[in-house]
Amino acid sequence: MTTCESCSMPIESGRYCPHCVDDQGNLQSFEERVERMCAWQSRRDPNASAEQVRAATLAFLSGMPAWRDHPAVRAAAAGAPPPASGTW
Repeated sequence: MTTCESCSMPIESGRYCPHCVDDQGNLQSFEERVERMCAWQSRRDPNASAEQVRAATLAFLSGMPAWRDHPAVRAAAAGAPPPASGTW
């Protein structure tokens, strides 16, 4: 068993889990994936602010092979404030 390169979910084969791909099996856009992951994180921690959720999501993505080189992830890792929703 391996893990999704986008979110770390356990998968049987391939690079990405069904949650991280579109209907054609292609990796979702960074914007879509971050928005969905932020929504999940908000449900998991309803007391967190939107800024805290975005920061936590970007920090998590910095360890994911699919996203660690994305400019928004690199900026967050370098200490820049996370971009506002919709401005990736």
